[in-house]
Amino acid sequence: MPASRRLFVLLLFTCLGAFAHAGPLRIVTDPWAPYVFVENGQARGLDYDASVEVFKRLGVEVHWDFMPWKRCLIEMENGQADAVLDIFMTEERRPRLHFADEPLSSAEFVLFYDRARPYPFNRLTDLQGLKVGTSPGYWYSDSDFRTSELFTREPAPSHEANLGKLVRDRVDLVVNDRRAGLWLAQHLGLAEQVAHHPRPVGEDPLYLAFRRTPELGELAQRFAEELRRFKREPAYATLQARYPVREQAWADGLDRSTPLSSR
Repeated sequence: MPASRRLFVLLLFTCLGAFAHAGPLRIVTDPWAPYVFVENGQARGLDYDASVEVFKRLGVEVHWDFMPWKRCLIEMENGQADAVLDIFMTEERRPRLHFADEPLSSAEFVLFYDRARPYPFNRLTDLQGLKVGTSPGYWYSDSDFRTSELFTREPAPSHEANLGKLVRDRVDLVVNDRRAGLWLAQHLGLAEQVAHHPRPVGEDPLYLAFRRTPELGELAQRFAEELRRFKREPAYATLQARYPVREQAWADGLDRSTPLSSR
């Protein structure tokens, strides 16, 4: 075989080895509006739409599976999924996953309360003896909040269930991303009943992360590069405008300065 032909074949197989995948890329995620959710049988959301556009530009076919967050993490750990959408980058996860190093969004976790029971929250000790609704498998970056024994954590099977427990006085507060909690309250008809404290209990970027294989590591890099390009285009601003969230007025006397200490 001529040297030029051998070089062509080598380059061809190198490319195929880097990007070939047996069937569509399987991505798992937890429905978390407005970032990713299903409405009238159609998947949509700020981070979902952005990911779909980026994969389209990369020519990568994708299959999406929606499930509880804890199961998403288990499927990634067991190698049953190729990627997970809207995950936090932690030191524990870095060695096990390839993160596309351009974040899709940023989450700001706050405490939601029923306006009829506005428990104050300016410092961790304000939570003494309270019951706080949480989401199984979710990472809360503030270590003091995450490990504190001052209050009780009560997980719920869904974000909807958490707000339902809040308005039925089964928990005192619920921790959720600010934008996601406001969106959910609006769509459940609870916007006038539920509010949130302005002080965040954690802030973290949201990423797409892939199984740790060489070919998916390269795809993670390509995804991040294309996402950065997309964010600079007017089309990205148009996408963001599809998912407006009505902000609430801050409660009197509450401080929205820094988090307590720092999916």
